Amino acid sequence: MSLSIIKQGLLTTVQDLGRYGYQEQGVIVSGAMDTFALRAANILVGNGTGAAALEITLRGPAIRFEADALIAICGGDLSPTISSEDVPLWRPILVRAGEVVEFGECRLGARAYLAVAGGIDVPIVLQSRSTYLRAGIGGHEGRALRAGDVLPIGTASNHAVCYMKERQAALQAVPFLAATWFIGYTAQPVYRDEPVIRFVQGREYTKFTLDSRAELVNRRFRVTPQSDRMGYRLEGAALRLEASIELLSEAVSFGTIQVPPDGNPIILMADRQTVGGYPKMAQVASVDLPVLAQVKPGERIRFAEISLEEAQREYISAELSLLRLATYVQLYMKTGGPR
Repeated sequence: MSLSIIKQGLLTTVQDLGRYGYQEQGVIVSGAMDTFALRAANILVGNGTGAAALEITLRGPAIRFEADALIAICGGDLSPTISSEDVPLWRPILVRAGEVVEFGECRLGARAYLAVAGGIDVPIVLQSRSTYLRAGIGGHEGRALRAGDVLPIGTASNHAVCYMKERQAALQAVPFLAATWFIGYTAQPVYRDEPVIRFVQGREYTKFTLDSRAELVNRRFRVTPQSDRMGYRLEGAALRLEASIELLSEAVSFGTIQVPPDGNPIILMADRQTVGGYPKMAQVASVDLPVLAQVKPGERIRFAEISLEEAQREYISAELSLLRLATYVQLYMKTGGPR
């Protein structure tokens, strides 16, 4: 079973949850920018949460499925359609063999994630299928997808197969079948214009001037066009140290906010380097990374400080929500559940 790329989008890559265990050798993690959307899409099609899926950025491709397939599209709204009919997000979709999923205008967010039952079965490189474009490894030939590419699909889970078989007869009369049940709006990340991104203080936070610390939470920052999967470069108030300092390079993580000498902060993202030497003013709370990942270049964000304990509580709550979702979906698929 496979899918074919009929028309390439702006930037579509194969991503999973990342390449862990090799940072001490200088190999970056990569993986999905919006891990919540990737994991949710995988849950909806009966995959493990870390299965490889397609990350579709800003302008999407056209994708043909060579056999009946169970898919889910989560994350940003890039106007997906099948046979000119709108495809709803955040729910299982059964697609008839030969049909083409096309993406249109970017209505909300920046990235959509398309998961298919069985996962995208590209080769594993250093324990991950994620594409790292700069090194040309992982994914499909280490690059963004192009028209003419054919991607293999793995073996679907037993409950996904049962779900598909129950609806196979009905599918022959329509291009696709969308489940009536979906991930509720209150369980989804709040993608919106000018989101408030929460952070905890970084190692060098107190070495910045009082004015700079106030500016971080009182000013809006624009995500510049120079931003990419490695990092978001921001424009706004220049953030200044009280005095020049020399730092040894040390480990950084997804959401680390570094401030180079020009005072314009950089938020490190999925393709971040393994170490950094700029002062680390703050660390974005993990629960807000999916929201941050959906901000487009040119859009603005605000920051709000929270305590480490608050960040931990929010993270645990989000993880429990995904765990409940996985339990419900598996139950629905096994029992026939809501249609």
